Amino acid sequence: MTTPTTVPLTAALALGDDALVLSHRLGEWAGHAPVLEEEVALANIALDLLGQARVLLSMAGDEDELAYLREERAFRNLQLVEQPNGDFAHTIARQLYFSTYQHLLYAELAAGEGPFAPLAAKAVKETAYHRDHAEQWTLRLGDGTEAAHERMQRACAALWRFTGEMFRPVEGLDVDGERMESAWLASVGEVLGRATLTVPEGPRSGAWTAGAGRQGLHTEPFGRMLAEMQHLHRSHPGASW
Repeated sequence: MTTPTTVPLTAALALGDDALVLSHRLGEWAGHAPVLEEEVALANIALDLLGQARVLLSMAGDEDELAYLREERAFRNLQLVEQPNGDFAHTIARQLYFSTYQHLLYAELAAGEGPFAPLAAKAVKETAYHRDHAEQWTLRLGDGTEAAHERMQRACAALWRFTGEMFRPVEGLDVDGERMESAWLASVGEVLGRATLTVPEGPRSGAWTAGAGRQGLHTEPFGRMLAEMQHLHRSHPGASW
């Protein structure tokens, strides 16, 4: 059992990188969201995630150095969060999958006494909103026009293979992965059912599915995203603003 005074660095990096990378992906919607209201909503979610990332990365070291000076293989985020935004349905499917997981995770961490409990107690409220936002859009798109339904179904299917990695053990993260996974499947399945969408088929873990992000193996789009995210800091080392 992790003591309250011990910070498990592997877990802090994993959770911090998840939040940082998804925050950047959502920030890419600035100026491109389908409606102004979504411009604000996605920006607010991105800022919530960035706040989480700052706390978590500061537990592991200097937050700026960890965000801007690490190479691709040193990042420990899930492959799910690094996937490109795609169309709006793709972003919503990614958000539904991840926010449901993150809400379950922080609820469990908040109930404990470990080093992540204070962060989790605040973050669980934020992730409840993130999950609700994704859920409402999933219902709106899935049970909307024929074109919207087809786009949402394709997006859910395309990202399904990345979801198994969320429940694999992470050193220093004291949670019941199997119980969380069962709760996640039930929650996501219920939302998709109400949205008239079919729960995707196919494996979510195993040798031929995604799942190496925690070991520093990332998909091709991540390298391009990281170069963009780190460009300014690396171009002006030591600069102050």
